[in-house]
Amino acid sequence: MAILYVGIDLAKNVFAVHGVNEAGKPELVRPNVTRTKLLELIAALPPCVIGMEACSGAHHWARQFMAHGHTVRLMAPKFVSPYRLSGKRGKNDAADAAAICETVQRPNMRFVPIKSLQQQSQLSVHRVRQGFVDQRTATINRVRGLLSEFGIVLPLKASTVRSQAMACLEDLPGWSNTVIGDLLSELTRLDERISLYDRHIAQMAREDTRAQQLMHLPGIGQTTATALLAMIGNGHEFRCGRQFAAWLGLVPSQYSSGGKARLGHITKTGDSYMRSLLVLGARSVLNSAKNKTDAVSRWAAALAERRGYWRAVVAIAAKNARMAWAVLSRGEQFVMPA
Repeated sequence: MAILYVGIDLAKNVFAVHGVNEAGKPELVRPNVTRTKLLELIAALPPCVIGMEACSGAHHWARQFMAHGHTVRLMAPKFVSPYRLSGKRGKNDAADAAAICETVQRPNMRFVPIKSLQQQSQLSVHRVRQGFVDQRTATINRVRGLLSEFGIVLPLKASTVRSQAMACLEDLPGWSNTVIGDLLSELTRLDERISLYDRHIAQMAREDTRAQQLMHLPGIGQTTATALLAMIGNGHEFRCGRQFAAWLGLVPSQYSSGGKARLGHITKTGDSYMRSLLVLGARSVLNSAKNKTDAVSRWAAALAERRGYWRAVVAIAAKNARMAWAVLSRGEQFVMPA
């Protein structure tokens, strides 16, 4: 019988492959496949559905397998673990591959969009830029911590830390002057790198008409628009905008039972970087809503007054996520609501 479903447990050098036929019985069990032999093994199979966990290298292998006529599905690892028959005590590569093969057959399984080479290259710009931002924040906190040892307590604002640390640099004793000076020089270098990557993102936004269309939405700028395109492409992996908002973790968690609905905090699943960009854009929309009279601003201001500031921010972010999905999935057919 032909192999219909294949599960692959990805690794750096040794992979595990588990394939089943239409009756669900194993037809291909290879617990140790080297990296050089994996593509050759999969290319020799008839077209089938291949499941993998969304981890490092998954999108690369997905493109390779799709080029040989296979249908590839990527899943979050947390959706695979419940199907591991041996549980936590019997975890190994072969059991993981069998669990992946079982998971990919579920009709209601949620899959991760497969990224193209262009999407991954654009997303790498965002990842590196965010890494520089994190390094800058850590360096500022290091400056504040070291100066507090000498009785100089600075506020959290980054510009104030720079100016006041530079002002008291000459008064620092011994090697502390050298250390703080080097940290301030590192801050200047990181600022230059972040500014360079901001220009890269601006160039990507100028060259893509879809990004320009996304930027017409309130609260979505160049960074958010290009990150959305790099993350989900045309958004066809999602059935509706609400599913995309749920994928980003912008919907409330449920604890419902006995016919009584109990809604908690947002789930915060999915990519935290994309969610934070939408939340920051929502904050700008809400902060400027008091001076505007359009429908979205009136709705945002009324929601903040009725439900509170942060609930309104999350609601605006979820609304922007749904509208962004509509822009990407419908293309030129999308019309902004009045």
